[in-house]
Amino acid sequence: MPLMKIDMIKGRNQEEITKILDISYRVMLEAFGAPEGDRYQIVNQHEDYEMQILDTGPGIKRTNQVLVFSLITHFRTVDQKQTFYRNLVLQLNDMLRIRSEDIMINLVVNQDADWSFFNGEAQFLTGALG
Repeated sequence: MPLMKIDMIKGRNQEEITKILDISYRVMLEAFGAPEGDRYQIVNQHEDYEMQILDTGPGIKRTNQVLVFSLITHFRTVDQKQTFYRNLVLQLNDMLRIRSEDIMINLVVNQDADWSFFNGEAQFLTGALG
């Protein structure tokens, strides 16, 4: 049930964006054990000057193909996180030739009370969702 936001520079076509969404969804299901159909993904496209994704330490050179994945999710183990990171990068590289250096991932952990899916209610707390 993670909410996945993917930021990218404008210029990709619909087919490539759909593949990015499908790959990241499948990897998330496998790594986190989320139920099939739990799919919450949002793509934000930016002008190239609106994304400054620089690294001062490792000296990574990014291209205009950079993707930033931000996931808001329940607690995940270190193993689950590392599996997600590794498999996402491997599959995006294998299937779409996106450089591993152009993939950045961030997870933010939250709790049941932090979610309302509809009607202004916290469905995890009311028992509407399990």
